[in-house]
Formats: sequence, C-alpha cells, structure tokens
Amino acid sequence: MKTINFLQIITRIFFLIVLTLGVLNLILIHPVTGRIYLLVSLIFLPPLTGYIKERYRISIPPAIKIILGTVVVWFTLGISV
Repeated sequence: MKTINFLQIITRIFFLIVLTLGVLNLILIHPVTGRIYLLVSLIFLPPLTGYIKERYRISIPPAIKIILGTVVVWFTLGISV
C-alpha cells in the first residue's frame, strides 16, 4: 500500500480548490480565465505530475505548487471583490 504524505494531501486540496475555481469561472465569469484555471489545476494533480516527471524529467517542487495555488486563490479573491 502506498502512503500519502502531508505535501501530497496539500497538493490534492489545492487541485480541488483550483479546479472548482476554474469550473466556476468557466460558468459564471469568463471562459478564458476558467480554462486557464483548469489548466493550472492540472499542475496539482499527482498522477499527471508523475507522468511529466517520468516522461520529460521535469519536476515542479511542492513549495512552488503551494505558492502558485495561493497566488491563484489570492487573485480570485482580489478580482471577485
């Protein structure tokens, strides 16, 4: 059985948050920003991250992912207010 560490849980939570923001932006605000958020949310998806790491040998550090997720949520809150 594979164990899940704390950073994987955090990245999955950011994936769900950014995915939800992308869908809501796609429906309620503007399709372009919604699509961008949906693409950004894929960075947080662990299977896709593993595929990119295997295929292209590119790894995005978890700290960068958390910063990116925080910035996306921050921009969303700043725009919607």
